[in-house]
Amino acid sequence: MTLKCRHCNTELAHTFVDLGMSPLANSYVNDNLTAEQFFPLHVYVCHVCFLVQLPEHEKPSDIFEEYAYFSSYSESWLNHAKKYVDMIINRQDLSKDSFVIEIASNDGYLLQNFVKKGINALGIEPAKNVAKAAEKKGITTLSKFFSVELAKKLSDQEKKADLLIANNVLAHVPDINDFVKGISIILKNTGIATFEFPSLLSLIKFNQFDTIYHEHYSYLSLSVVIKIFKEHGLHVFDTEELETHGGSFRVYACTGYTKDTSESVRNILSKEAIFGLNSIDRYLDCTQQVYKIKSGLLKTLISIKEEGKSIVGYGAAAKGNTLLNYCGIRNDFLDYVVDKNPEKQGKLLPGTHVRIEKPERIAMTKPEYILILPWNLKDEIIEQLNYVKKWDCKFIVPIPETEVITP
Repeated sequence: MTLKCRHCNTELAHTFVDLGMSPLANSYVNDNLTAEQFFPLHVYVCHVCFLVQLPEHEKPSDIFEEYAYFSSYSESWLNHAKKYVDMIINRQDLSKDSFVIEIASNDGYLLQNFVKKGINALGIEPAKNVAKAAEKKGITTLSKFFSVELAKKLSDQEKKADLLIANNVLAHVPDINDFVKGISIILKNTGIATFEFPSLLSLIKFNQFDTIYHEHYSYLSLSVVIKIFKEHGLHVFDTEELETHGGSFRVYACTGYTKDTSESVRNILSKEAIFGLNSIDRYLDCTQQVYKIKSGLLKTLISIKEEGKSIVGYGAAAKGNTLLNYCGIRNDFLDYVVDKNPEKQGKLLPGTHVRIEKPERIAMTKPEYILILPWNLKDEIIEQLNYVKKWDCKFIVPIPETEVITP
């Protein structure tokens, strides 16, 4: 089967990285008898537009209509959202007459801050179970996938946005052209849209291969995003570099060219060019980097187990499921994994079938090592688990390279 670039339709001929076969990263398992489907985690890069992408093996409806990820279980993410809302209200002079739309609004973790200030807000969230959680917070939420078709319907109902927010969703859409075109339709001429997405440069530079899973169809550089946006009438006029997800961008866009391009945009484009993201050769040596991470982590875990010591995992995160499945880490290494999300507790991790317990389990069993799977939240997690110092427990952080931390 010939694979084509989802942006420019060029035939895909170059591998970015191949992580083998893996189940859907958020398809948690009820018992060991459950049959699972495994799909290729083989990522390609287009040699024409340089979009790094994973072919669509499963439809978004099969991944997102019931979803296990709730943003509100991360304190750092809630704080990040609140700071953003305070900043953007002042920057855009938003008032009770303004209308805010968020695509992939999850459980209302962000929009609740606008609602508390009396600003009209609409969430668009395809996961029905997550949308219900937002509705309980008083946030009007459409449980639908965003598209040109939905954008036209909302526009016809005069529901166009003064501010449109799309955080960590741009990578999740298989038809990125339709998604971006829809945003240009739903945005007021005087409005702006902001997007947050993990940086491809950070992914490569800091070996963040575990952020590759089937619900992430694209892995984005700023230069590629600008190219796609321009084709659909959106102008990127400003950007910020964020620490979230191990290195992300916040991009500001408007329709037409009503705002000047900031120095920040030019600086990041220069960084990407210097790093080599405008040349196909830079993308073709990532497989060896990934193997080194796998080798280093396995050596550490094997050494610990040979000493007869116990290891548990913290965080039943999607990125952790990619890491564990690629490295072949199962119950022979991890006694269990804990997670704060009740939706995951009592289930098994996809592929590896490690049981997910409540965080309180750690204090009961007193493991000697804790493998932090959502490594981007390591500071928050180590602080939460400060009590493990009582029995000299240590933390293992796998990315950007295996590190053992004594708290």
